[in-house]
Amino acid sequence: MNAQSNKSKASPKRKSPTLQFLFDLDSNNENEEILSLISHCTFSDPSESPSNQELKRHKLLQLLSVIKSPKKPLNDQVLAPLMSMIADNLFRPLPPPSNPSIASESDHPDDEDPISKFSRMWSHHQLVYDIQLRLVTSIDSKTLCSYIDHPFLMNLLSLFQSEDPRERESLKNVYHRIYLRFTFYRAFMRKSMSDVLLNYVFENEKHCGIGELLEIWGSIINGFAVPLKEEHKLFLMRVLIPLHKTKGIQAYHRQLAYCVSQFVQKEPSLGGIVVRGILKYWPLTNCQKEVLLIGELEELVENLDTDQYRKLALPLCTQITRCVNSWSSQVAERALYVWNNEHFVKMATMEIEEVFPTVVEGMEKNIKWHWSKSVRQLTESVKVMLEETDSQLYAKCLEEIEVRESAARQAEIKRKEKWDRIEMAAAKNKHRFFQPPHYVCVSY
Repeated sequence: MNAQSNKSKASPKRKSPTLQFLFDLDSNNENEEILSLISHCTFSDPSESPSNQELKRHKLLQLLSVIKSPKKPLNDQVLAPLMSMIADNLFRPLPPPSNPSIASESDHPDDEDPISKFSRMWSHHQLVYDIQLRLVTSIDSKTLCSYIDHPFLMNLLSLFQSEDPRERESLKNVYHRIYLRFTFYRAFMRKSMSDVLLNYVFENEKHCGIGELLEIWGSIINGFAVPLKEEHKLFLMRVLIPLHKTKGIQAYHRQLAYCVSQFVQKEPSLGGIVVRGILKYWPLTNCQKEVLLIGELEELVENLDTDQYRKLALPLCTQITRCVNSWSSQVAERALYVWNNEHFVKMATMEIEEVFPTVVEGMEKNIKWHWSKSVRQLTESVKVMLEETDSQLYAKCLEEIEVRESAARQAEIKRKEKWDRIEMAAAKNKHRFFQPPHYVCVSY
């Protein structure tokens, strides 16, 4: 009986180390499995045979599956080779652009087949990005900071120049997740992204990932506290506003407009700086860019303080009127539709005495001279609305226009008469200038 009780008491003591041993053994086996998979997941050369590439892709799938549900948190023994494998796969020289003469992918959207920009190695790289995203989201940032350092982040940032939109999308998710979790890197990451944008604006205007970088910035700006720091306001004035002047703005205008609108919504007093900046970089010959900027100005007006309406009414209405008179029917029609915006109309009516002379002259010029029938019809509709707003002032502006035109006609008549007199005088004295010279011979 005593032997049985001793046996029952002793059995748990033998069971505990056995379970611990099995657990450690299982964990070691998992680490060995991961290390074995990593050894097969080195950089895949496009010249390799399809069978080798498929084998590596299969190993990457297995590695991703193991990392998604590890039996034990990954330690340095596994993380070091794993991060090294990720760097070896992703940090590579990118191929030269398919068309170096094009500043960005959307300058001439009809000239290129977007499928030609897809990387043949994407099926391999996609899994590597998925593994990296999983590590960033599941492992503590203090553990990863010895592997994800400043050079690693700079190498990631350089990959935004890839022409493959699928890679840039995955890269955006990874980079943004690192920004969210690695709070101690945020200032460095903001400065690095700002440097890329400044280089694009003021150096070569050739970069495929500006849209993705601005998407990240849009999320960052959305989280800025109010009142805004001076550093953030300088970013708006020195980086975001100058981005409106590039030729490739069509590729990223949606993201840029969102970033700018976030600033104005947080501090409406910045609206005047933004509007004047856009007017400063207004294009002269790019009609598509004009249409985009007209839409952005219209949205900005809705977020402006009413105190700024008086200051911005004249420059805004002057630019919109110039667009109304554009020979491009798209630009003219888009500018005319702005008058359907109640905020814009409210701004114009607050400074109606200053604004109306310019606006009325533009409308009358369109009705008389514009080649597009649809533009003339829209102009007539706007004219009716303006006359209903203040018929007396509209009539007064018409009289002033007539006076100026009459004075211009009189000046033209006087100029022509003066030239006629000059021509007549020149005809009378014509023989003096064209008589053959007379020579006198003198003998010595």
